[in-house]
Amino acid sequence: MEISKAATKYNRAFKRDRTFNSKSNSSYLRNTFLPLPWEIWPYEGKLLIVLIGIWSILGLFILGSASWWVASKEMGDWAYYLKRQIIWCVPGLTFFYYVLNTNIRNLLKISKIIFYFLIFLIILTIFFGSTVNGSSRWLILGPLQMQPSELIKPFSILEAANLFAHWNLVKNNKKIISLSTFGLLILLIMKQPNLSTAGLTGILFWIMGLCGGVKFSSLLSVASLGFVSGCFSILSNEYQKIRVISFIDPWKDPEGNGYQLIQSLLAIGSGGLFGQGFGLSTQKLQYLPIQSTDFIFAIFAEEFGLLGSTLLLGFLVLFSYVSLRIAIKCRNNYTKLVAIGCVTLLIGQSIMHIAVATGTMPTTGLPLPFVSYGGNSLLSSFFVVGMLLRCSLESTGFIGIFNAQKSLH
Repeated sequence: MEISKAATKYNRAFKRDRTFNSKSNSSYLRNTFLPLPWEIWPYEGKLLIVLIGIWSILGLFILGSASWWVASKEMGDWAYYLKRQIIWCVPGLTFFYYVLNTNIRNLLKISKIIFYFLIFLIILTIFFGSTVNGSSRWLILGPLQMQPSELIKPFSILEAANLFAHWNLVKNNKKIISLSTFGLLILLIMKQPNLSTAGLTGILFWIMGLCGGVKFSSLLSVASLGFVSGCFSILSNEYQKIRVISFIDPWKDPEGNGYQLIQSLLAIGSGGLFGQGFGLSTQKLQYLPIQSTDFIFAIFAEEFGLLGSTLLLGFLVLFSYVSLRIAIKCRNNYTKLVAIGCVTLLIGQSIMHIAVATGTMPTTGLPLPFVSYGGNSLLSSFFVVGMLLRCSLESTGFIGIFNAQKSLH
């Protein structure tokens, strides 16, 4: 019954799409640039694109508020960081549009080459990258600053889906090669060192493996190995060890290693129930370092208070619910795992960012998607949400039919 209703809805939408006159011209143009006519988008897809728009637009407002003081003092232009973020939105939206109009299976085919190329760039970053705050994450290529560990995230999702979609049918030698590559990627990111991104990548692979049917006992062993590796990395790097110590008791060194976390907690606490008001944060007046990237949530909490922070968490819960609905409705294991990987990455990174700002996790450099300043993070985030929305559209089963009819007419 549902299939017949959907088919009837599709036929009506396609007939409307073919009507090209002055009254339907805008609808025709809109549907020409979309992989499916808007009328037959699943409600999860429609809701998701609204949520993406809200997230990205409000992110620009929050960034503008958090960065204007530092930008005016250091750059002489209060909108310096905001303008650059808006400029980065152009290639980000281009990636989003490209992914939205590309079959997930085609993305899975090309992902391996890009995945290995970005691993090569991460290796170059370790040896030749720019070192900031004890960590080498940036590769300087002329006027561009590239962060390969950010750009590789969407391709990690695709490669994990390639492996785990039919885990029980994959030959052992392919399993060994792929798992070894995943382990190498995590170790290389830890070597930078960038423990937060390494941990997030490990969680991504772990959850996708769990959803792909890998035995829980095997996953438990991998999780134990990852925990031991993380502890070894912390003990081996003085930079990470200091951050963990300052996280446990930041007031032990309030003017030194604990300063950043204390200022973040002061910002969140001073927000109260309703906040200081948009643009009225005092901690961003060069009291809280890195306020436009790693600690932007603290500025948000100060300006919008407990109520605003709760609404933000509610937004993330709603985004998770819609994304999981998309994953459930996917028609094959590949798109199902890609959808699960996308929501794991976006929501997991958001939660980790908030945890750092609230002192629940050791201080690490992990941006808040669509909000924190950074072109590489923005490109990666737009690519990921593009894949998630594409999974929703492919769940209808109409894309192939629609493309065939468009080519015929």
